[in-house]
Amino acid sequence: MSKKIIVSGKRKKAVARATVEEGNGKVRFNGQPISNISSEFIRLKIQEPLFFAEDTAPKLNIDVEVKGGGIVSQADAARLAIAKGLVAYNPKLKKTFLDYDRTLLVADVRQREPRKPNTGGHARAKTQKSYR
Repeated sequence: MSKKIIVSGKRKKAVARATVEEGNGKVRFNGQPISNISSEFIRLKIQEPLFFAEDTAPKLNIDVEVKGGGIVSQADAARLAIAKGLVAYNPKLKKTFLDYDRTLLVADVRQREPRKPNTGGHARAKTQKSYR
């Protein structure tokens, strides 16, 4: 019986759920093969944990579903979920990931600052006032 691991990752408003199970190395992002992602930067960002798990990743099928946020936030959330799934499957990878980049396993909890009423378009923008 194959073991099925479900993990999640968050970044800003993006939430990714990754399902990791034994298979033949297929990685899918929102139901599409990862090779269909047009931006090379985004594709490499999502695949980053797979490069460090070259012995484990080819034996696993990883399916990532992401909702909310922007493109880069979704990529960061997917990257976090994939790395957590790989560590849950093979705990020996934890030290490798933490030594390379801590954000592979630890979420970046910073959120967008809400804009304030009557201050203009941005969170800290104020309307100009004139004294003369």
